[in-house]
Amino acid sequence: MDLLLIVGVSGSGKSVAIAALEDSGYYGVSNLPVSQLAGLLAHLKSAQQDRVAIVLDVKTEGIAGIAPAIAAARRDGWTVRFLYLDAKTETLVKRFSETRRRHPFSNEQRTLTEAIEFERERLADVRSLGYRFDTSELSAAALRLWIKDFISVDPSRLTLLFQSFGYKHGVPLDADLVFDVRCLPNPYWEPELAPKSGVDPEVIEYLERQPESERMYRDIYHFVASWLPDYARDNRIYLTVAIGCTGGRHRSVYLVERLARAFAGRYQVLIRHRELEQSANASMASAKMTA
Repeated sequence: MDLLLIVGVSGSGKSVAIAALEDSGYYGVSNLPVSQLAGLLAHLKSAQQDRVAIVLDVKTEGIAGIAPAIAAARRDGWTVRFLYLDAKTETLVKRFSETRRRHPFSNEQRTLTEAIEFERERLADVRSLGYRFDTSELSAAALRLWIKDFISVDPSRLTLLFQSFGYKHGVPLDADLVFDVRCLPNPYWEPELAPKSGVDPEVIEYLERQPESERMYRDIYHFVASWLPDYARDNRIYLTVAIGCTGGRHRSVYLVERLARAFAGRYQVLIRHRELEQSANASMASAKMTA
């Protein structure tokens, strides 16, 4: 029996996530108080609902009962995954401003930014219960695709997520390990390579001619490989390895692709190219506007 519990800051995409899970065949429940979880799971078990996704409501009762509830569900035979959705404060402010929604913790005493930080503090203790995912740079469509990737892996085995990003857009909130590769020769300064990315043969060929690229790859590979058994012994289910360069389009993308291939034979591997996905989303939006 597969149970996916979702918690996150308001505006981080929980409604998008639960809709994507329902589209994938899960029985979805939104805004369930933690105190009602055990009763609902007992009912769903008797009804033979064996794929369940629940967005937990922590606004009224808080988070104190989440860890015991997860432990109880596991004792009752559920395979439990816990997903914490997060986003940068400036992203959340923009989302609330665009939708004109009221933040659940805003009032006459708190500004929107203060309400966001208040909620983040309330949720601080649950971030470590499972996988934390940063939705700051994702469109709703991209988040739906990522959710489908997330549920496609075996939850009983360690999954490696290799993520490329650009430092000029900030370090991902969900990164467990971060490697800075801005010291490598930058294909961006080659006019014919600037518009391409680290998945293009011309960029790959350029970087593989640089001795520094090989050194960096080997150092990151050996560091991750040597510490992965320790993360697995710590009962980690997901480990996010973030590789960053200046713009997140060339060097980091190349290394993420190469590292993912190297580890794919032994571990479950997912890939995310944050800035490439952002560019693709912007292009799609532009095409819709001009259509």
